Amino acid sequence: MALLTAVALAVPGITALSTAAHAADADLARNGGFEAGLDGWTCTAGKTVSSPVRSGSSALQATPAGSDHAQCSQSVTVQPNSEYTLTGHVRGAYVYLGASGTGTTDVSTWTQSAPDWQQLRTTFRTGASTTRVTIYTHGWYGTGAYYADDVSLVGPGASTGQPPAAPTGLSTGTVTSSSVALSWTASSGATSYAVFRDGAKVQTVNGTSATVTGLSASTAYSFQVSALNDAGESAKSAAVTATTTAGTGGGGSGDLPAHALVGYLHASFANGAGYTRLADVPDSWDVIDLAFGEPTSITSGDIRFTRCPVTECPNVESDADFKAAIKAKQAAGKKVLISIGGQNGQVQLTTTAARDTFVSSVSKIIDTYGLDGLDIDFEGHSLSLNADDTDFKNPKTPVIVNLISALKTLKAKYGSPFVLSMAPETFFVQMGYQFYGTGQWGGQDPRCGAYLPVIHALRDDLTLLHVQDYNSGPIMGLDNQYHSMGGADFHIAMTDMLLTGFPVAGNANNVFPPLRPDQIAIGMPASTNAGNGYVSPAEVTKTLDCLTKRTNCGSYTTHGTWPALRGLMTWSVNWDRFAGWEFQRTFDTYFG
Repeated sequence: MALLTAVALAVPGITALSTAAHAADADLARNGGFEAGLDGWTCTAGKTVSSPVRSGSSALQATPAGSDHAQCSQSVTVQPNSEYTLTGHVRGAYVYLGASGTGTTDVSTWTQSAPDWQQLRTTFRTGASTTRVTIYTHGWYGTGAYYADDVSLVGPGASTGQPPAAPTGLSTGTVTSSSVALSWTASSGATSYAVFRDGAKVQTVNGTSATVTGLSASTAYSFQVSALNDAGESAKSAAVTATTTAGTGGGGSGDLPAHALVGYLHASFANGAGYTRLADVPDSWDVIDLAFGEPTSITSGDIRFTRCPVTECPNVESDADFKAAIKAKQAAGKKVLISIGGQNGQVQLTTTAARDTFVSSVSKIIDTYGLDGLDIDFEGHSLSLNADDTDFKNPKTPVIVNLISALKTLKAKYGSPFVLSMAPETFFVQMGYQFYGTGQWGGQDPRCGAYLPVIHALRDDLTLLHVQDYNSGPIMGLDNQYHSMGGADFHIAMTDMLLTGFPVAGNANNVFPPLRPDQIAIGMPASTNAGNGYVSPAEVTKTLDCLTKRTNCGSYTTHGTWPALRGLMTWSVNWDRFAGWEFQRTFDTYFG
C-alpha cells in the first residue's frame, strides 16, 4: 500500500486526469424533466401533464395511436470516442428509452409494465467521428398512454461555445401574392438561421436571406429569424411585417361571390332525403355539385353520369328540363359541377390508358350537360401511396401521378373559367401532419395524407378545397392535441391547418404550404341525418367568427385571421331541404 501511495504521489498527473475527466461529465439532455413543456423535444403525439410526475411540476405523456408509437426525441451534441449513460423514469406498458446515431452500436432498453415510476438505464460509446446522437423514448402500437420524466444523458459535453446573438437588420424585399423575401445581418458564430412566420418556424437556411412561400393573398404576416449553432439558438430578432399583394383568383374562382355556399345535389340516386329537382334548389347555393359520376370499374377510368331513374325518383325531371335548369343556374351566376367518386365510386387511375380514358369520359359529361367544371370526391381506397413514395412534392405512385396529369389536362382544355374543387376526407389531408403513407418504418395505412400531393400539384388551378369535416376520427391539430367532431373546435383546428400549412409527418423541413383563404370552404353535414359530425347553427357561427374575425375561438388559438375565407360546403342540398333549410339559413344569416 505504501508503494502504491508513493507511486500515486510521484505521478500526480494520474489523479489530475481522473478528476478532470469526471468534472467534464455533465447532463446533456435539454429539458429532461419537461418543466419547459416540450422545449427541446420533437414528439409525434406527446404533451406535458401535471400528474403523474416523478419530480418537479411536469412530466411527458405520450399516447400511441394506430401505427404511431408516440416517440419523443431530441438531438444532443456529444464528443467522439466517449462513454455516455442514458437514464429516464417511466410509467406505463411497453415503454422504451434509447439512443441512435451513436456511431457504434445503437442502444435501447424497455419495460413491459411499470405501474409506478421505474428507472430505465443504458450506456453507449460514441464512434470516432460522432458529434451528435439522438435520444428518444416511445411506447408501442396499440397500448395506452405512457409517461416519462427526468430523462438524463450524462457524459463529456462538447466544446460548443456560446449560442450566437440574435440577428439584426431584418427587412422585407420583394412581396408577391404568395411570397415574401427576407434578408438580415449575419450573426457572429451562426451556422444557420431559423425563419418564423407568425411565431411558427417555417424553414431553416444557411445564409442571410430567405423567401417564405405558400402565403395567402392580401394577408398580413409577421416574420422573425433566430441564429443557430451547436451551442444552441439565439433569441428571435425584432419582427417585421408584410402584407401580400392581391391574388389573381386563379382556378376559375374570379366570378364566385366573396363568400360562397357549396352543396351536393343527389342527381344519380335517391335516399331518405328524397329527390330535389335542380330548378328547385334555392338561389343561396352558389356551387352545386352533381353527385355522382362513377367509373364502370375501379381501374377503368371510364366515368359515367347516369341520372336517377324514374323508378327510384318519381319526380325526376326530363333531360331537357335538367339541362335547362343548368343554364338557368349559370345565367344567375351559379356554378354547376360534376362530382366524381363518392362513397361508392372508387376510382384508381393505375395506368396512363386509364388516365386518358378519365379525361375523355369526364370531358364528355361536361360537354353533354354544359357544366362549369369538376369536383373530385375520391374516397375509400381510390388514393394511396406506394411504400417508396415519401415526398408529397414529388409523388411517384401511378394513381397519384395519373390523377394529377388528368386534372391538369382538363384544366388546360377548358381554360381559366374551369372550376376545379376537391372534397377529401380528413384522413387523406390533415392526418398527414402525423403520418404520411406507410411511414419511415412501414406498417402505416398507405392512404394517410394521400391527397396532399394532388392538392399541392394543383394548388394554382384549384378553385375550392372543402375537406369533409365529418365522418372522421380524432385528428391532431397544430397544437399537438387531438380534436374530435361535434363542435366548432374541430372545424377551427382543421381549417387552421389548411390556412397555416403544416410539416408533413412531423418533418419541419417538409412543410405543406398554406392555401389561400379564398380557396377554402369548410365541409359540414347539413343535419344529423346527413352524417356524423353535425354541429348546430351556433357552432357554425363560432367557427366562422374565429376564422374570419379571431373572436369566439374557445380554447384553440388560430395562427391567423382570414376574412377572405370562401365559405361553407355541405352534404347535402337534399338533406338540408329535408331539415327545413337550416344550413342554408345559417350561411345567409352570417354572410348576408
